[in-house]
Amino acid sequence: MEEYTNQLMLFEELFGKKIQVDFNGGQIRSDTGVLFLREIEKKIGLIQRMAFVIPEWRHLGYVKHTITQLLTQRVFQIACGHEESNDSNSLRDDPLFKLGCNKQLDSDVTLASQPTMCRFENAPSRTILYRMAQGLVEHFIDSYKKPPDAILLDIDETDDPTHGSQQMSLFNAYYCTYCYQPIHIYEGCSGKLITSIPRHGKRPSGKEIKMILSRIVKKLKTSWPQTGILFRGDDHYSSPQVFRCCEEDNIKFVLGLKGNAVLLKKAHALIEKAKDLYNYRKEPIKIYGEFEYQAASWSKPYRVIVKVEYKDKGLNTRFIVTNLIHSFRQFVHVTIYCSRGAMELMIKELKNHLFSDRTSCSSFQANQFRLFLHSMAYVLLHALREKYLIDTEFAKTQFDTIRLKLLKIGARIIPLATKIKIHLSTACPMKSTFYQIYLSLCSP
Repeated sequence: MEEYTNQLMLFEELFGKKIQVDFNGGQIRSDTGVLFLREIEKKIGLIQRMAFVIPEWRHLGYVKHTITQLLTQRVFQIACGHEESNDSNSLRDDPLFKLGCNKQLDSDVTLASQPTMCRFENAPSRTILYRMAQGLVEHFIDSYKKPPDAILLDIDETDDPTHGSQQMSLFNAYYCTYCYQPIHIYEGCSGKLITSIPRHGKRPSGKEIKMILSRIVKKLKTSWPQTGILFRGDDHYSSPQVFRCCEEDNIKFVLGLKGNAVLLKKAHALIEKAKDLYNYRKEPIKIYGEFEYQAASWSKPYRVIVKVEYKDKGLNTRFIVTNLIHSFRQFVHVTIYCSRGAMELMIKELKNHLFSDRTSCSSFQANQFRLFLHSMAYVLLHALREKYLIDTEFAKTQFDTIRLKLLKIGARIIPLATKIKIHLSTACPMKSTFYQIYLSLCSP
């Protein structure tokens, strides 16, 4: 189609005037929000931190793009909706991404191409990838000006479907597909990403969860020895190894618990009570109870809270296990445990809005690296929303809305001898919001 793009296009006349369209508008680009991402990166230093742990493996005589520039280009492109490395070919001459990567706007200076990006994604070793995972945790710690009184560790995994012969891709019966199953850990109150752990497509074991949790908690405790930690997860995170880890590190936990015959027997009286109340009132009934329970593999008994719900669709019984002793059972279940549903929205933003499931490389390590790139884009956009959109209409909007309304704004770029002019549309609907973000970025 390239041979047709320079031809004139004619549309239906309006008021006796011809409407002509061509591609001769000059330097007009649609990702002006890259300038915001550039300023945010200068403030939080995430990409610079990650570039520091990746050693230079190339011959310096042939290097045109530094590690920092490669990371910046890829992460900014993901944040702006250009998630595929193939997009690097069409964006090599984009002046806005050049500015974001601190490159000159000369015609002979280009950004990295797709082959360069492909080699870059396949270069990091397991050691480098481990250090990058640590870097995400360290950045999370540094994002607080002072140690918080308490933090909430939300953990969950999601499916990442694979296609073809990809390393460590396994068939998962729950998702009914071949996939990876990465684990994501967020701070439940703020929505900040703590780290992402790429994995094979199998549900994690208690031993694996304990290993991940203990490493993260060790870093958190080293920096914040007085900060309380509450660990929250679904029922398959309830394992003796996790309980032991929480006891050793003085971590409170609220975890789902899979029902069994013993638990149902202990909750029998509460279930019968819910049935009787439903039959009497003819309306949905929800009541809570609790008891101590110790499975054969547990080292000690723990408090189990049960929710019994009875309505026209029948009985619904849910169990959670916790080492919180003094909190009310309904508060623990409703306010603490059920609010973990907000984490599904965080995973949705990383997976659906930032396309973290585009792990199509053959090498598992390359796919690990890709997940970290998308995670870095999440951190940048979260910082934009949390710090610089707080007093705007976008304070609680999703990443795809932020991208559509604020990042994907067209502008004309005019390079001059002493300055670079970027002209936005006079009728830009986000004019006031743009200026408000600019003032926030200028403040210390």
